[in-house]
Amino acid sequence: MTAQFRLSGTAIPADARHMLDEIADHFAEHASVTRVGETVHLKNEIGAADISIADGTLAIELASNSEDELAMIRTVLAEHLFYFAGEEKFELTWSEKPKPTLPANMRMATVTGARTITPHMRRVTFSCPNVQDFEQGGLHVRLLLPQNGEAPVWPVVGDDGRIRWPDEKITAVRIYTIRGVDAVRGEIDIDFVLHEGETMPGATFGATAAAGDLIGIMGPGGGWMPDAADLILAGDETALPAMLRIAEAAPAGTRVRFFGEVDSAEEEQPIASAAEVEVAWLHRSGAAAGTTGGLERLIRSLVPQCAAPTFIWVGCEKSEAAAIRDYLKDELQYDRQCMRVGNYWEK
Repeated sequence: MTAQFRLSGTAIPADARHMLDEIADHFAEHASVTRVGETVHLKNEIGAADISIADGTLAIELASNSEDELAMIRTVLAEHLFYFAGEEKFELTWSEKPKPTLPANMRMATVTGARTITPHMRRVTFSCPNVQDFEQGGLHVRLLLPQNGEAPVWPVVGDDGRIRWPDEKITAVRIYTIRGVDAVRGEIDIDFVLHEGETMPGATFGATAAAGDLIGIMGPGGGWMPDAADLILAGDETALPAMLRIAEAAPAGTRVRFFGEVDSAEEEQPIASAAEVEVAWLHRSGAAAGTTGGLERLIRSLVPQCAAPTFIWVGCEKSEAAAIRDYLKDELQYDRQCMRVGNYWEK
């Protein structure tokens, strides 16, 4: 690795080979993955990681061109390793102990305005420092939303590199898509799906946000614009902000097939793009989101007619996303570098 900033770590899992398999499999949809024997190399736009089996442990080498990006790679990897470990015993240490500071990619954002886009979609505009960072590097951010009139408590980095999150009753954390960036005005737009429920801090914030409200924002991350000349986008309301941003950013000469599942025609949104965009709206007509299986049926009928490098991008409810991912990966054995299936919410 030739990057200027480097960091080493050691992970001690119950089964090093199984965890290395998990790493290679999971990150195949999110980064460039190369495996040679007992070493997996990961690379994305902010840096790289080499992870190797060594005497039953995993030896980790991280590299990046900035200290902040190196810290972000450490956190992403740490979060995933603990997730892969589940309930099994797992230890993770770093050559340089993380400082208990705010995450490197966190900043404060202030609401400057809000407006209704459709009956169940509201757009909130924020001002924050360095909005140009959101123009590349990832579609998604974590919003830290103060709750119940409490003074916010912000997260810090723990000794193992993971984020120590505050109590959700004080500061709720939700993942959203950056819908648009205005670098001249120093503002970003985020669209909120408005829906009912007992614990819906994101929807509640989207419905009530007023100028002057302060939140925390972390990111961007979670995948970038697919680099493909032929692209299929499919998803429900929660994925629409990402789908619309991708379609609008697609360059001339790109073919985009766009399938948006919404309740009715009132929830449809226009698309302006230099690409050739074919749009189809799938109406649930009163059925609850995540109950019709419409997106899985669509993918099963559409994708067998496709072949890589057609890029398949899907965002929807967790169980339906899992079924679609398993179908593409296991039944069709579709090229993992040409698919991205996201869990956007859970029933």
